[in-house]
Amino acid sequence: MPDENLLATLENGLRQSRTTRSRLAARLADLEAEAERVRTELNEMDAIISQTEAAMFRILSSMFGAQSAAPPSDAEIEFALRRDAVTAARATPPPAQHAPYAQSQPAQQQEHHFRHHIPPIRSDIAPKSDRFFERTIPHAAAVLLREAGGPLHVNELYNRLLEGGFQFTGQNPTISIAVSLNRNRRFRKVAPGTFDLTMRDAAQAS
Repeated sequence: MPDENLLATLENGLRQSRTTRSRLAARLADLEAEAERVRTELNEMDAIISQTEAAMFRILSSMFGAQSAAPPSDAEIEFALRRDAVTAARATPPPAQHAPYAQSQPAQQQEHHFRHHIPPIRSDIAPKSDRFFERTIPHAAAVLLREAGGPLHVNELYNRLLEGGFQFTGQNPTISIAVSLNRNRRFRKVAPGTFDLTMRDAAQAS
């Protein structure tokens, strides 16, 4: 008799355990289905965000193209840099200590010195050499900044790159320069539209 009572108790416990497991499995399935629905909604929102950003950039590009006599202003360049920073952060958030878009305190102080020096884009530039032909923007800009011995505005970089035979593609070359340098840790932004080498002394020594 004691063995039969123990067996009945164990069978009852087994039934309860199986019932509980079935309930938990059903709940897990519901949660997984809900998670999948949330992932789908997130993907849809990412697509909407990307389409909106692309539309904004097309409008901005068309504005620049329609005003070819007036190159992008520093404010427009800064807008493009912020948009690029947001897109890059969404894709792969950089570590805080290596954030390429953060300005150091010295750079912020230097901004007051450079902010009003905006050289014009020259329309009469003819290539004087081919030294930048088939070079990347960062490589060519590093050469120009070493030669200049100090920061240069993207307008001046554009002028000098053309003189060196650099071939631009796209409607907004100065924005392309700014975005390319802002993404590269070899360079630092010292004022709107103005960049310098991050390691100036090391670059000059080399």
